[in-house]
Amino acid sequence: MPTDPHYIWNYLPLLMQIFVVGAMAFGMVAMSWFIGRHRNLPDKLAPYECGIPVEGDARGRFSVRFYMVAMLFILFDVEAVFMIPWAVIYKQLPGIAGSRLFGFWEMLVYLGFVAVGVFYVWKKGILDWASDKADL
Repeated sequence: MPTDPHYIWNYLPLLMQIFVVGAMAFGMVAMSWFIGRHRNLPDKLAPYECGIPVEGDARGRFSVRFYMVAMLFILFDVEAVFMIPWAVIYKQLPGIAGSRLFGFWEMLVYLGFVAVGVFYVWKKGILDWASDKADL
């Protein structure tokens, strides 16, 4: 606990900034509401999908392949998240881990695991868009 009784005044600039940002956000929304034109036409209220007319119900079922590809994208995106920082600090590795070759072999093991995952996905047929397998 600080001993200065006026310590709370150090937070005044922060509180002023929060107030100003909140007032600006509220002001922009309020002004767009009052100034903007509100015309609720049927075309404006209809869902828009790249200019294509809507077909069917929005609650339609998706193929499992859609979710599998989404999960694979996340998996291989995480791979890049690990590889980019490693590549950036690779020249500094002797000072950090003791040996640059240690960092190289560790990344090679990591890429081996990723390669096994890609091989598994490929053999499972998840990357084959032309087939209509139901056992995914």
